[in-house]
Amino acid sequence: MKVYGISGLGADKRVFDYLNLNFEFITIDWIIPLPSEPIESYAKRLSSIIDDSTDFCIIGVSFGGLIATEINKVLSPKKVILISSVHTKNELRSIYRRIGQLKIIRSIPVNLFNPPRFIAKYIMGANNAKLLYKILDDTDLYFVKWALHELTTWKSIAYKNNVIKINGTSDKLIPPRGITKMYLIENGEHFMIVDRAQEISELINLELL
Repeated sequence: MKVYGISGLGADKRVFDYLNLNFEFITIDWIIPLPSEPIESYAKRLSSIIDDSTDFCIIGVSFGGLIATEINKVLSPKKVILISSVHTKNELRSIYRRIGQLKIIRSIPVNLFNPPRFIAKYIMGANNAKLLYKILDDTDLYFVKWALHELTTWKSIAYKNNVIKINGTSDKLIPPRGITKMYLIENGEHFMIVDRAQEISELINLELL
């Protein structure tokens, strides 16, 4: 069985390097969003890499979890595992939804989406700061701006039975919420896909047996 991985906002496939999975694992690289492209359309375009002629699963990290959720509406993965992410808009912090209602993201200059590194390290809770900084240095800020707009205005409320979440109890960005089946990583923070990779790998391997 093939397992496809979609990384988080501003991140890339390097965040998956620390996982130890018992399945064929394929990372899906981000593509450039079209002007004002909605997340549903973007996810459908991104899903074209997936071979759905055989059984497959999807792992989505952070914003990648939103994309995985949208792909789950148009394809039929056996399971979708969301790491440090949400299954519906109602699981997002209320401040994010409020920002979305104000529709201010598109009016913010793109350079303001590049946070000071010490702030990013604190918010992400990253022990592996070196990797985090490399990822941030390589991040496309125009993509970040588009993605944050789509996250704050996300409208999805539908639950799917094939979804499992893995969330950290100390995540400052996306705290564990919702009724979806969920594993909790004690003291896990938003960058736990790297910092707690062994524990997460064991949970994924267990779920995908």
